[in-house]
Amino acid sequence: MKFKKTLAVILSVLMVLSIAPMTLAADSADVDYTIENPYQNVNFETDNVYKADLHSHTTFSDGNNTLPEMAERHYELGFDIYAITDHSSTFYSYTEPQHVEVMKLFSLVKNGFVDSTALSESGTAANGKTYTVTTSEKGDQYYTQDGGQQMMAVPFGNEQNGTSFNNAHINTWFVDYGHGRLGGTSYYEDVIKAIDELGGLSVINHPGEYTNARDEIYTADAYNKDDIMYNYKIRKFEHLLINYDSCIGIDINSKGDGRTRFDRKLWDIMLQDLLPISRNVFAIATSDAHNLNIVDSGYTMHYMPELTSATLKKNMEEGGFFAASKYVGNYDELATLRDELKNINTEEAQAFYATLDALVTSSAEDMANGGEGNKYEAPEGAARPLFTNVTVNEAEDTITLEAENALVVHWIADGKVIHVGNTIDLDDYSDEIRNYVRAEAYGTGGVMYTQPFALDYDGVPTGGDFGDYFDWGIIASAICDNLVRFLAAILPVKLIVNIFG
Repeated sequence: MKFKKTLAVILSVLMVLSIAPMTLAADSADVDYTIENPYQNVNFETDNVYKADLHSHTTFSDGNNTLPEMAERHYELGFDIYAITDHSSTFYSYTEPQHVEVMKLFSLVKNGFVDSTALSESGTAANGKTYTVTTSEKGDQYYTQDGGQQMMAVPFGNEQNGTSFNNAHINTWFVDYGHGRLGGTSYYEDVIKAIDELGGLSVINHPGEYTNARDEIYTADAYNKDDIMYNYKIRKFEHLLINYDSCIGIDINSKGDGRTRFDRKLWDIMLQDLLPISRNVFAIATSDAHNLNIVDSGYTMHYMPELTSATLKKNMEEGGFFAASKYVGNYDELATLRDELKNINTEEAQAFYATLDALVTSSAEDMANGGEGNKYEAPEGAARPLFTNVTVNEAEDTITLEAENALVVHWIADGKVIHVGNTIDLDDYSDEIRNYVRAEAYGTGGVMYTQPFALDYDGVPTGGDFGDYFDWGIIASAICDNLVRFLAAILPVKLIVNIFG
């Protein structure tokens, strides 16, 4: 009897041991991810890092400051790349810009004056330093003060649709299109199509202004697909991105992030919808500066071997850059960041936690009373987060980011934070990941966003039924834009400007 019991125990142990390897193998089975790294052509060890403002204004449209004033301010703040994107006004040169008559009228109405001041080939800046404007053999133009860094002008910058009635604005660069072109109400496609055919690049500016998402109080209400108008506008943008690869994506954080605070949600929605058909969506951040004070609020950082427009264009096409801002205006993002900081036991992290805790509390009270909440603004002089390296290990299914001045790095999939830390092991989140992950770095100096890492694996979601789509904007454009063009044709714009400007 005792022998039988002993034998039974031995057999039971052997059975458990025989099953255990199969169980462990099943539990540790990894997904074989192929990771599309937008930074694969970036050499973080040898490339230079260039700071860019891809969207700003002067008195050549509705800006408050002249071209020399804006150029000097960008230069003082360390910009290496400067795009002047005045409304319906193509940028041709630091020294020989062309001022559209209708835009002179805009400036007259807004500012009470018309100022077409340009830079000279050499001169003295307001800070007393001498400057020069030079043009390279490749045709790129650079502004330099007293032998300092070069600041390259992005060729042919233009914020299109300048006379639209609902801010349906598109930034375009690198090709000559749209100078003096009026209209653009509710309709993006004619511009994006023209830029695509010419070989330039475009981006959809501050979509929250056009979609009216900026008027929402809570993230859950913005871009809710159950709302017929949000669903229509999301499909409008997705239609454009599907049909025109040269439209690289959207602006997700500009100026003080008031109007764009929900546009990261839109970005994630578009990634969920479009990556199953292999269409990635990149994001920029800009100042959209109309005055000197807001310059440097949003920007992009580009790792490139040389400072030329051809290299910049290639970098933007590949998504090999980072978007950044000194502002965060989204309550839910700030609350998430606060909770992440709570568990980091450093003096700097705890001080930042206390700042955000007070901000989140005051924002909740303001929102409960119908306000939009309070935004985080990096204090003057605070060191900005900067990603300094990206390492993708497909054998281990990991992505590792190195960052300076960052207290928190977290990872997002399908619009949700799934991991906190500089390295993510995708296998740990196989139940939460579908087609992409992206990362954000936060510090007291603001936020920096990576571009999405698109993922492929056995069983990855594919396809997507977009159905028939009609852009009603073409009708609004036909009505409103023809009215604008008619009024511009019959009004003595030049005479009005000459008399009152």
